[in-house]
Amino acid sequence: MKTTDDMTGTAPATDADARRNGGQDLKTLTAVEQRVLWLATSVIDHANRVRPNPSGLKVGGHQASSASMTSIMTALWFHELGRDDRVSVKPHASPVLHAVNYLLGELDESYLTTLRSYGGLQSYPSREKDPDPVDYSTGSVGIGATAPIWGAIARRYVNGRFGGGSSGRQYSLLGDAELDEGACWEAVLDPAVTDLGEIVWIVDFNRQSLDRVVPNISATRLQGMFDAAGWQVITVKYGRLLEELFARPDGDALRARIDEMTNPEYQRLLRCSAEQLRERLPGSGPGQKAIAQLLAGLDDDSVVNLLRNLGGHDLGALIDAYSRIDDTRPTVVFAYTVKGHGLPTAGHPQNHSALLTGEQMQELAARVGADADAPWARFQPGSAEAELCERTAAKLRRQDAPPQQPPALPADFGRTPSGKGSTQQALGRALLDLTRQAPEAAGHVVTVCPDVASTTNLGGWLNKVGTWSATQRRDWFDDDAETILHWREQPAGQHIELGIAETNLVGLLGELGATWSRWGTPLLPIGVVYDPFVGRALEPWSFGMYAGGQSILVGTPSGVSLAPEGGAHQSVITPSIGLEQPGCTAYEPAFALDLEWCLLAGLANLGKAGGSSTYLRLSTRPVDQALAAVPDDSAARERRRRQSVAGGYLLRRHENPSLTIAAAGVMVTEALTAADRLEGLGVGADVVCVTSPDLLFRAVQARQGLQDGPDWILDQTFPRERARPLVTVLDGHPHTLAFLAGINEVPARALGVTGFGQSGNLADVHRHHGIDADGIVAAALDLAD
Repeated sequence: MKTTDDMTGTAPATDADARRNGGQDLKTLTAVEQRVLWLATSVIDHANRVRPNPSGLKVGGHQASSASMTSIMTALWFHELGRDDRVSVKPHASPVLHAVNYLLGELDESYLTTLRSYGGLQSYPSREKDPDPVDYSTGSVGIGATAPIWGAIARRYVNGRFGGGSSGRQYSLLGDAELDEGACWEAVLDPAVTDLGEIVWIVDFNRQSLDRVVPNISATRLQGMFDAAGWQVITVKYGRLLEELFARPDGDALRARIDEMTNPEYQRLLRCSAEQLRERLPGSGPGQKAIAQLLAGLDDDSVVNLLRNLGGHDLGALIDAYSRIDDTRPTVVFAYTVKGHGLPTAGHPQNHSALLTGEQMQELAARVGADADAPWARFQPGSAEAELCERTAAKLRRQDAPPQQPPALPADFGRTPSGKGSTQQALGRALLDLTRQAPEAAGHVVTVCPDVASTTNLGGWLNKVGTWSATQRRDWFDDDAETILHWREQPAGQHIELGIAETNLVGLLGELGATWSRWGTPLLPIGVVYDPFVGRALEPWSFGMYAGGQSILVGTPSGVSLAPEGGAHQSVITPSIGLEQPGCTAYEPAFALDLEWCLLAGLANLGKAGGSSTYLRLSTRPVDQALAAVPDDSAARERRRRQSVAGGYLLRRHENPSLTIAAAGVMVTEALTAADRLEGLGVGADVVCVTSPDLLFRAVQARQGLQDGPDWILDQTFPRERARPLVTVLDGHPHTLAFLAGINEVPARALGVTGFGQSGNLADVHRHHGIDADGIVAAALDLAD
């Protein structure tokens, strides 16, 4: 057996290796791998040991997690990737990504000393904040791993409808512990994923989590789960040195021993000396004697290194695995690795956040051919390594398409709804109106649902535009006269139906909302979900906005006004979520026309630099549209529209008010009823229709100089000369509107829902929570007294 040339367990490359791998010079590639390891480790070292830290707070970084991925990423970038491929890098390996980008000339040297500093390299890969190319923002476990799946669908959608999108694979690099996240399996199992042959997940299978060696993690079980989902499964378990040992006499006994070994025992052996390994590795099974004899023929260095020679650190084995990806179905590659490979902390159960000492950094530099006094040195010009970096950079450099301007959108369809109707019904009508009045803009709309299209009033839109599918599929019910909802699945469809998983819905929304920055084609994505499940979808949707995805999320039906459906389907905290979520404007319109105006305003903010997302909280409760009292005069109507889109308007003005009632959403009906009853009691009340607590709060912050933005809406909705005691009411948590009392510093009562709901008719449920007209009247009288 050949000995290794350092402690990493990586065999020296030979000419035979080069021929086996299509002429790729593995010796050169190994030198690049070692430099990547050094740079990634040094970036973290500088942030923690060298850079001044006046606060004394931990800076952090993950040298062991980065080392675990170095071979995988070196083989991928410097051998496999093409220009159109995209890669999502596991969060704790961000220093490896920056090291690779630095060697490719995509990152200035000045940034290597800025990891986790203000304005520097981010803690985890960020499309929006990092100075070098990042394909997918990661950091929230499970979300970055699944993002390339939704990116693949978004790209196919753009290509099918508009053309001009790129091709190429969509890679996810993730740790094995990340597979604990349910988001991963929700994505793997979604029916829309089965045909995405461009999806490749590479699992860094080091069998360690943050705290410990995971005792019962089973590659066999995980491989079976992917296989059952229709994925191609490739396993890279052992490196060339171990495979050569297995081929020797008695090698089968050694393979069986390692295969059957528990994870903790294997990890403990990584920390053993040669003498200890000769004693412990043979075990006590039937192969004990054969393994001992095999080890007796090896020198001490080879004994120590053999267990470290796993497939995830063997460049030749990795390149071979990448070559076997068949592109006809999603693929997962299980690459067995050692956490901290190549570092003194390799395999230690508590190495997750461990940092090398200064002495250990000096030793690492000497071993990998780096200079500790000049840590950021690139390869010598003209060297084989420098030429490999130059060729790779030229191969991967992209010419991003210039972003197109999103299509023009009307601000008002000019129609005034009448009769009774809900805001949920109005959503479906507004989308159909868009196809008639602004067909180009409607052509850029794509709706997404987790199996709730019909119950959220998208049926008419779906029948009009069809359902998206990568291939044309026959609608077997197209000749059934009793079938109302038609699933015409075709590449030109504009509705994407997913399985029942809100995480998948918003993951796809984020990627559909990022196509303007990826391929220059703006989409106007709208996702519809039951409002109680906005909380379930919040983290990935929020992360999608952080990564630059702009979309509209519709939560409907909402609140306890759902009534007989039951307490489990009643949302309480979502108005507060809308107020607090960065990068998003939240609306809760009361009337159909308000919904139309706010929807059009939200669509106009999508698909462009500086754009933002929108959350619409809608209801199934029918409301008399005449209560909106929409002005007939065109100028007055436009004034009402501007106020509605800005956060609210004075719906009813009393000649001599004693108080103000501010209501959001469907509770405006109760507010108006209460105002009528108070009038009979000699208590006059103004009624304010709040369409966006979010925008009103921003206006308050702007007035106080705490953020930039307009505050004119406060003067028109809560004018100081009409400041009176205030009752606020909404079908949600009362603190959402409680801040309104501070606009003019008036006494206030905040009504809303503070407990779990239950089934019941609307009157009973509203009475139970104290948000019916009786509750408003009582609160108003308390203030009036």
